[in-house]
Amino acid sequence: MSDLTLDRIDRKILDQLMQDATLSVSQLADLVGLSQTPCWKRVQKLEAAGVITRRVALVDPEMIGLGLTVFVGVEAMDHSPEWRAQFREAIASFPDIIEVYRMAGNVDYLLKVIVRDTAAFDLFYIEFTRRLACRNVTSSFAMETVRHTTALPIDTESV
Repeated sequence: MSDLTLDRIDRKILDQLMQDATLSVSQLADLVGLSQTPCWKRVQKLEAAGVITRRVALVDPEMIGLGLTVFVGVEAMDHSPEWRAQFREAIASFPDIIEVYRMAGNVDYLLKVIVRDTAAFDLFYIEFTRRLACRNVTSSFAMETVRHTTALPIDTESV
């Protein structure tokens, strides 16, 4: 389902679920102005189309002992299919890497890594650079999370 086929009600459903995926169908239906059955059918349609990819619990990393967020910039050794395959294999083996982006600009990839502390990051760094040859790896330590959301800025009024 492309963004263009979502109507205002679909967008309201998505907006509400991004705020709280634990809403019951009854609560969700009330919030978007539908009865339960049509609301549930729309949710199922959004899931089947891949618009809703999953529903998860968001956990405060510090509450489970993961107090350090590090953004790691990786410059590729080369841009061959072989290096990219090695990169994908390497990042898949590190649960500490929670997000990966291919970038334009000064670095080729940006990784978001969450670990217990600087000692844990040092172990991560040593193992990561052992497994993957890189031209350069830079690390920036987050001092404070000023804003964090998983909700996308969806327009609930137009269409």
